[in-house]
Amino acid sequence: MRLIFNSFLVVAAATMAGSGMVWAAPIKPALSSGPGHPLADVRGSDPCEEFVARLPNVKRPLCAAAQLKPTVGRSVQGRTLYARDVVAPEAQFRVLVVGAIHGDELSSAAVALHWIQNALETPANAHWRFVPALNPDGLLMRPTRRMNANGVDLNRNFPTPNWERDAKIYWEQRTRKDPRRWPGPKPLSEPESRFLFDEMARFQPDMIVSIHAPYGVLDFDGPGTPPPKLGRLYLDQVGIYPGSLGNYGGVHKGMPVVTIELPSAFRTPLDSEMRQMWIDLLRYMSERLVVPKDQSPRVIPVKAKKVG
Repeated sequence: MRLIFNSFLVVAAATMAGSGMVWAAPIKPALSSGPGHPLADVRGSDPCEEFVARLPNVKRPLCAAAQLKPTVGRSVQGRTLYARDVVAPEAQFRVLVVGAIHGDELSSAAVALHWIQNALETPANAHWRFVPALNPDGLLMRPTRRMNANGVDLNRNFPTPNWERDAKIYWEQRTRKDPRRWPGPKPLSEPESRFLFDEMARFQPDMIVSIHAPYGVLDFDGPGTPPPKLGRLYLDQVGIYPGSLGNYGGVHKGMPVVTIELPSAFRTPLDSEMRQMWIDLLRYMSERLVVPKDQSPRVIPVKAKKVG
């Protein structure tokens, strides 16, 4: 694994389409027509209006300071997927942070926004790419829901080996066809999972941090040693699932995936606790990830939406 930190950190305490096999959706999918949908963002739109109204512990100044940028990514209902890059002057490694893969885990998107501010203060030789809300349709529904607008669990839609067999068996036999965990008709059937798949291929992160809730533990998939704790969250590896981001990214692509399960889906930890989690993450990275000496720093732009 790769990564080296400068001394400042110490002071600071530092994506395979499937075979086409399809089975029926357990619930009726929502109608959508992509970017032309009435819910699509228009040029100059501000995601903070909806985020501030919906997310816990997120006020206008925090969201505005995040300076989220529109990408080419769209949800099923045409909403823009937003991202923010924070790049240290001599970035030597890349970290992708993803929130709200499940739309009913509001705190995950909120923590991602708070961590953008932490990254601005302490980037620690990293190129950070934040996608605070991968599933904005689920997040902004009333009530919120885990799945996207097509009723697909995005965290079961990634192209892990033998997905067509294993994902179907797991959903039918292990979850008893729980509609909240339907993996979709085929891998990468959803625009949100395809966007993240493409970003992983482009960005080539040295590590992925996937923020979830509400189990109050840490999980880890991939090469290397997992972090023992982040703040008050301790390691408890719960296994892998067909089509999950941890399975795809960590096990099959060799990108370490740290999965954070916050204690509550509707409340963030205290600000001091989120800060401590951030410091512990940086400390873990400084100790466990090392950049090869012959690797030159690279800044890889996010695939942004053209404006103007």
